[in-house]
Amino acid sequence: MKKIRAYFKEVYDELVHKVSWPTLKELQNSAIVVMVASLIIALIIYMMDTSFTNVMKFIYSMFY
Repeated sequence: MKKIRAYFKEVYDELVHKVSWPTLKELQNSAIVVMVASLIIALIIYMMDTSFTNVMKFIYSMFY
């Protein structure tokens, strides 16, 4: 039981004293970067999907 208690004490000490938590402004900036990157990637995938769909429709219309 002492080992478990020591483990949780070490975890608490590390989280409180050793971890550098981001400020609110840094967190907001990171969230904006992630949202913009996700939007860009989603748009690229949408354009690729639409292009592939149109190419396949063209190919199928040639044979059927």
